[in-house]
Amino acid sequence: MPWDERMALGVADMDATHQEFVALADALQTASDDEFPALFKQLAEHTRAHFEHEGKLMKACRFPAIGEHNSEHLRVLGELAHFGRGVAAGRLKSARDYARGLPAWFATHLATMDAALAASLKRMPP
Repeated sequence: MPWDERMALGVADMDATHQEFVALADALQTASDDEFPALFKQLAEHTRAHFEHEGKLMKACRFPAIGEHNSEHLRVLGELAHFGRGVAAGRLKSARDYARGLPAWFATHLATMDAALAASLKRMPP
């Protein structure tokens, strides 16, 4: 899932963060067993900061679906923590399977929840 400009939502900081997420998720797809643990940890740390930032954006624009959006973030962070514990113990298969599903999850999340957040942010006065 390489970055495609059609993924851009028109909110510069969201787009930059999403590009980083896509690059990390993409790198996991072809990572060797030696590279995978560090990349998975980097993706989890990036995602925590990414979701924390989006949480602040949701509060700033009084995003009406903040509860649903935050719940989705918490679910994904929980999954990353769960699979991260397996990776730390040397069990990569389940985390690799999970990582293969990230592009499809991200495409849906981007087109629905993040697109709605971006639209709310663009309606805010400058």
